[in-house]
Amino acid sequence: MSLSMYDLSVPVFTRGLGQLTHLFDKSLAHAKANGIDPAALVDARLAPDMLTLAGQIQRASDASKLGVARIAGITAPSFPDEEKTWDDLLARIAKTQDFLATVDRSLIDGHEDRPVTIKTREGEATFTAQRYLLQFALPNFFFHVTTAYGVLRHSGMPVGKLDYLGKF
Repeated sequence: MSLSMYDLSVPVFTRGLGQLTHLFDKSLAHAKANGIDPAALVDARLAPDMLTLAGQIQRASDASKLGVARIAGITAPSFPDEEKTWDDLLARIAKTQDFLATVDRSLIDGHEDRPVTIKTREGEATFTAQRYLLQFALPNFFFHVTTAYGVLRHSGMPVGKLDYLGKF
């Protein structure tokens, strides 16, 4: 059995977003049980020049929805980066998962050579859809998911590797 572009994108992004929700749920339970204000975590970051937890969630959301939309040749919904609370961030994750669930497999599979052009600081970069997914969209998504995990862990939340990886 071979893996399709759809199999490598929508379910992978959806699962990663689900693990973010799990990390948030576990962290919220810990914060409440220990008198920690979850609002303080929203603006937490690993280093002064890095995005906050909110920024990491926003970028993971964007990486997944834009990644799938670009390889499918459709327009992703626009979500303004206005999340200020724990509930706002969880809602952003859920909206992203809802969008991913609407993308039809036929828009992705068989379109590995579709050109995908993105704007970068240096100008534009053009990929095939397959190369874009494997060399840009997935690594970018997991960078932000991993960094969100790191922010929570650094902030004292009792999340571990298996919380990140999830159940198999």
